[in-house]
Amino acid sequence: MNMFKQLSHVTESKPRSLLVNNSFRWSGSPVSLARMWHMARSARGSPQARALGAELRECRQRAKRSIRQLAHALGTHHMTVSRYETGDAVPDPARVADYLTALEVSDAEHERILALAHEVGEPNWLTSGVPGVEQQMTTLLECERSATAITDVSPLLVPGLLQTADYTRTVMSGISPGETEKRVMLRLSRRDTITKPNGPQLTAVIAEEALQQPTGGHSVMGEQLRHLLKMDDEPNISVRVLPGREQIVHPAHAGPFVLYEFAKAAPIVHLEHYSSAAFLYGMRDVEAYREAVATLRELVLPQDESRTIVEHYATHMEKQQ
Repeated sequence: MNMFKQLSHVTESKPRSLLVNNSFRWSGSPVSLARMWHMARSARGSPQARALGAELRECRQRAKRSIRQLAHALGTHHMTVSRYETGDAVPDPARVADYLTALEVSDAEHERILALAHEVGEPNWLTSGVPGVEQQMTTLLECERSATAITDVSPLLVPGLLQTADYTRTVMSGISPGETEKRVMLRLSRRDTITKPNGPQLTAVIAEEALQQPTGGHSVMGEQLRHLLKMDDEPNISVRVLPGREQIVHPAHAGPFVLYEFAKAAPIVHLEHYSSAAFLYGMRDVEAYREAVATLRELVLPQDESRTIVEHYATHMEKQQ
């Protein structure tokens, strides 16, 4: 199968709605309403559903209301509220409006979260702007928290979850210093997710070219490579090198991607670009990336040989300091 085939994206027209006195009223046809409900049901566990659930949970916690208290106010079962907040169930916009009204959120936040509720049925999700902020980061955190396995394919850089602070500062150059430090701290805190007991199985597929470049200088890169070796000692983390000698075209040549797999939900793919990012949830799109991962697993070096390569470049960087 050609790993570089064009991904087919299905564009859906957004349902029409009105928000009157904080109440959701449908202004479309019964057919489009039924279609919206079908999309919502099929979106369970999607990136948008997870992001929406995380937003609702944060609002409830900020209001210092328990799940049972909120469920009572909404006239529903507490397990329903719990499933909304994990993305295992998708509330319709009317229910989201009721949820936010009960928590007395600000008008601006009410509008922002309700807009996210409208997007929850879209098959894939493109976010524009600088990657790593707000809803996109919320979704990433949810994926990392609930995944059982993460495969991070990184042909040009060390994967974010395995980066040192100085290496991260280098690759985030061009962003304001204050924003850079916020993102560095957030990225380091995300590492706790994979190093905690029963954390997800993380497989980092790193092209040998990414290890050869003295990103940030020989000192920074040497420290980064030593850190990779330390992380590879963790029982649930495997650093695998894609050797540069491979004279074949392989999926990593198309660019980086992350595949998240879950115990009871469909897998999700995350793509990050210079000023935008995408979450893929459609079955056909995700299957192409699962096949890409299977191909790369056949090409990477075994774990012990990968360690030898990382050790070699770490020593080289240290000698150049």
